[in-house]
Amino acid sequence: MISGNPQETARDVMSTGAECIAAHETLDRAAQMMRESDVGALPVCGPDDRVTGIVTDRDIVLKCVAAGHDPSRVTAGELAVGLVWVPSDATVEEALARMEEHRIKRLPVMENGRIVGMITEADLARHLPDGDLAEFVHRVYAMR
Repeated sequence: MISGNPQETARDVMSTGAECIAAHETLDRAAQMMRESDVGALPVCGPDDRVTGIVTDRDIVLKCVAAGHDPSRVTAGELAVGLVWVPSDATVEEALARMEEHRIKRLPVMENGRIVGMITEADLARHLPDGDLAEFVHRVYAMR
């Protein structure tokens, strides 16, 4: 249980401006977009602009390059599966629980079926007391 502000919501702590990559775009394009935006993950959107998953820099390296696949031929949609997210009005505690349960470090924040932001470890570092942050990090990383 976190000791920070219990009234804080996902919207209060998220970073805005999460740029989507279209599901048909290649992973080399995803890597370029990550470099340009200085981020380690991108939401993947289908033709209706709805988020279908997330692709991370780690996914590109481990699931594509290290597996011997060509990032100029594999699409973001092929790699992004199993979307985990929270609504913008979820409490920070609910968001942390979702991240811990799925052992993820980035969590899309959705409103009316559209992405409005992303909660990252950096966001948590800015908003959580040190003890809560240490507990979160321990739970997400210790079980790997």
